Amino acid sequence: MSHPAPWADIGRHALMPEAGHDEAARFDVVAQLNTFLAGRLAPAVRDAYEGRVRHAFRMRHGHEPRDRREVAEAMSRDPAWRTWSLVRRNTMEMRQHAGRQLVGRQAEVLRDRVRALNEGSPNLHLDPSLDVPRYVAAMDTHLMRGGYAAERMQDDVANPANYDSGFFATVGGMAGPWNDAAGRALAAWLEREHPAFKPRVIVDLGCGLGHNTLPLRKAFPEARIVAIDVAAPFLRYGHARARSLGVDDVEFRQEDATATSLPDRSADLVYTTMVLHETSAEALPRLLAETRRLLRPGGLAIHLEQPPYRRFEPFEQFMRDWDGRYNNEPFWTALHDMDLTERLVRAGFARDRVFETECRAPTFKAAAGRSEDFGRAPAWYAVGAWQAANGLAAIG
Repeated sequence: MSHPAPWADIGRHALMPEAGHDEAARFDVVAQLNTFLAGRLAPAVRDAYEGRVRHAFRMRHGHEPRDRREVAEAMSRDPAWRTWSLVRRNTMEMRQHAGRQLVGRQAEVLRDRVRALNEGSPNLHLDPSLDVPRYVAAMDTHLMRGGYAAERMQDDVANPANYDSGFFATVGGMAGPWNDAAGRALAAWLEREHPAFKPRVIVDLGCGLGHNTLPLRKAFPEARIVAIDVAAPFLRYGHARARSLGVDDVEFRQEDATATSLPDRSADLVYTTMVLHETSAEALPRLLAETRRLLRPGGLAIHLEQPPYRRFEPFEQFMRDWDGRYNNEPFWTALHDMDLTERLVRAGFARDRVFETECRAPTFKAAAGRSEDFGRAPAWYAVGAWQAANGLAAIG
């Protein structure tokens, strides 16, 4: 079982909270626990299911569990499952507590750094009048108190700083030193599969901190990039983070991704990274329709997500459904039950232009000149569609 690189090796920038020895160690413990969960405890849960639980269910019901709900019924009292679930929930709580403790003692300092970095920029556009959707405003997503949009003081950036510093531990280092694996994966997929595709305007819907926006800037240095989100704290922090890393020409805009102010047919590439499951049943079709409205002929809409449940057998579906039940992800289950290719067709894309694929980032190297290898990044399921245009085949 491989181990994540230490928290001290994550990518550094001017807004990264300063951590003492014990604070960094807490993140390392969480990262190691998450790696242990995936590498040791999760296989033990499967062994318990295969070795005793499935047989016991068959003896009671006359058949083996037929779907993830029957697997959940069968596993509900099993000690292996209960141990895995308890440890996983505890790691999420530990990670959030560690982040709050780290950021809380320097919240004003971080706010002032963000203000200084954002001062005078024409590329940060916040809208205090925006009605933040309830699925964002009313949810402590990932157990983060207040969620993405919470502000406890003027120009607050505490939650984005918490998210930035702790995400590495949440995923056991798999997102790489800059937490940008999804953006890097998309850029690598475009380079490999569609090298002639050179978008002039790129729109990142639900950009958050811009972790997965900046790799597209590196891949397409001449493009105009617009990063859109509803959460002002994340936008002000993300814009300042980008400037601290030398990126001064990405536009960060506070808008609803389901109804942006951008003109019809104004973008060549519209994408999301792990955003769809954090929307809602009402918002999703509007967001997909918005991607189509924004695309020029020959443009591409693509969404990186966790794979749909239909790709897995019932036990694996049951394990993957944990976030929907215990990690404050209310739309997780419904989203992964959907056929997103059909949803894109309903949004107006031609069926023969819709596709599913896999995106994977290149192997990561540690930041700041370190020699340690972060290892192979995870793959993302991706669903997308090309906007109909004459001669589109030449793009690929």
